Amino acid sequence: MSNRPHVKSRIKVCKPVFHLQDKKEDDSVLTKGLIKSAKRTGQLSLCNRGLGTVPENVWLIDQLVMEESKEVDFSKTNSNNWWNTELLKGLDLSSNVIKTLSPNIKFLSELVTLKLHDNALTALPPEIGHLKHLSNLSLDHNKLTKLPKEFYNLTELRWLSLSHNLLVKIEPDFGDIVMLTYLDLSHNKIQKLPPGMGYLIRLIELNLSHNELVELPPDIVNLRDLKKLNINNNNLTKLPPMGELRKMEYLDANHNEIYEMPDFFGCTALKEIYLANNNIKEITEEFCEQMQHLNVLNVRDNKIEILPENVALLKKLQRLDLTNNNLNKLPSNLGLLTQLQSLNMDGNKLSFVRQDVLRGGTDRMMKYLRDRMTEEIVNETRYTVDQWPDKYTLKKTQGLMLPCKDLTDVPDSVFSVAADAEVHIVDLSRNKLNAMPLGIVNLNQTLTQLILASNNLSSIPPEIGQCTLLQFMDLSKNSLADLPKQLEALRNLRELVISNNKFPKIPPCVYELENLEILLATENKITEINVSSDALSRLKKLAVLDLSNNSIAIVPPELGNFKHLRTLELMGNCFRNPRHAILAKGTESVLSYLRDRIPTND
Repeated sequence: MSNRPHVKSRIKVCKPVFHLQDKKEDDSVLTKGLIKSAKRTGQLSLCNRGLGTVPENVWLIDQLVMEESKEVDFSKTNSNNWWNTELLKGLDLSSNVIKTLSPNIKFLSELVTLKLHDNALTALPPEIGHLKHLSNLSLDHNKLTKLPKEFYNLTELRWLSLSHNLLVKIEPDFGDIVMLTYLDLSHNKIQKLPPGMGYLIRLIELNLSHNELVELPPDIVNLRDLKKLNINNNNLTKLPPMGELRKMEYLDANHNEIYEMPDFFGCTALKEIYLANNNIKEITEEFCEQMQHLNVLNVRDNKIEILPENVALLKKLQRLDLTNNNLNKLPSNLGLLTQLQSLNMDGNKLSFVRQDVLRGGTDRMMKYLRDRMTEEIVNETRYTVDQWPDKYTLKKTQGLMLPCKDLTDVPDSVFSVAADAEVHIVDLSRNKLNAMPLGIVNLNQTLTQLILASNNLSSIPPEIGQCTLLQFMDLSKNSLADLPKQLEALRNLRELVISNNKFPKIPPCVYELENLEILLATENKITEINVSSDALSRLKKLAVLDLSNNSIAIVPPELGNFKHLRTLELMGNCFRNPRHAILAKGTESVLSYLRDRIPTND
């Protein structure tokens, strides 16, 4: 018989891994220590606690009063004292199994950040609309089928993720959340987007992938600040003209049913396009002309049969994926793409190219193509001064593009041909024009963009008021000191550039441009900022105002009330306040600083 003394087992008996907590256990998770920490910092995290319900005291945490010593010594600093508490600004309830939220959520009225992702929510209480200061909200990976109408009262939201839910419909009221810069609606069952999406003009990134969309609303092109658009894995057959999205850098439309290359004319910032797994049959000449700044083009798994001869215009292309298409030949001038680092063409019918060349990789293929080129192939066809663009070229490009030609005038006949071709953009920048060619007025039925930058203009003729469809006008780097009153007729103008001129003030006609969103007036001689009711206050849609490097002596505090301004530039002026340190903090800080200095009538 063993004489070994009896020793108590040290093996710890754990609760089952999938133990479901009851409400009492859920409430016990919110300890006094967590409450004290939350009231001291304004932040509370109950992430990954196995919660099936939210502890009731979470909603009442701002009203809770912790027990204090009866004798309070005010000479001692104690961060736990009731007079040092913070209202709850951040709440993390993510990675639990919460199914419902209490209507008492309305008591957390100061919340700025709310994390509810990775739960089992099937609905949101209407009271969530009381969280007027909410800026960041994550609801991804839940089971939401719809949003309460009160949800659209969250007009201060900047960041919103609703991915991986069961949403079928988005209400037009979504357009009321106008401060959004990031929106993720991916991995839902949305079949249609409401027209109101076009009001989200501050969006920088939009993810609509893995839904059931068959079309995009036409007003999606109003998202002028959008840089990244993801619409892959939907049922789209066609994309609207994307030209208004001038800041878009990235487009992912893989895995759709798109049958033709979209119109990208005007997308001058676009660097990456992904259109793999669609039904596209042709890369058009127009596409190559429009996308000369493109870095990445992925059109694998389509039905492309031919590449156009002007593919060499894609001179900044670094990656080109043509895998699994129906190509049987390649234009030799594809070898002119000197920056191409990756060229994939497997799965085509390139019978004339030896297999050893195809297997040799990008460098071998590019050498093969360059060896086939002849002296007849040139980099680009450029017009000389006396070779004006013909109607065919104008019709194809929809633009009269004549920059850097040393022009002193443009004949009226050129604009007549352009009018017949329905040209909507005219670029006469970097020439030697002393006056705006009056023939431009011939395009008053189609012209939407006019670029006259870097000339010798000292005045703009009144006739410009006839081009009422203009949306963008660049008059920078000239010798202008005023603009004609007739310019106020351009009620569709959204962006006006008058930088690097001699303006002593913002011309009064500018204040009549009710749809103006961007005004760039840097490097002038402007001495004042007129915020009166008949001046800047009239431009309710103005989002960008650049008055840097002028002669402004005073910044009126009332400018702080212009909350619709997204970007305000004032550097390089002679005023003392706001100081440089305030200006460096950005637009919101400057506007807040100015608002705090508006005189009161007490």
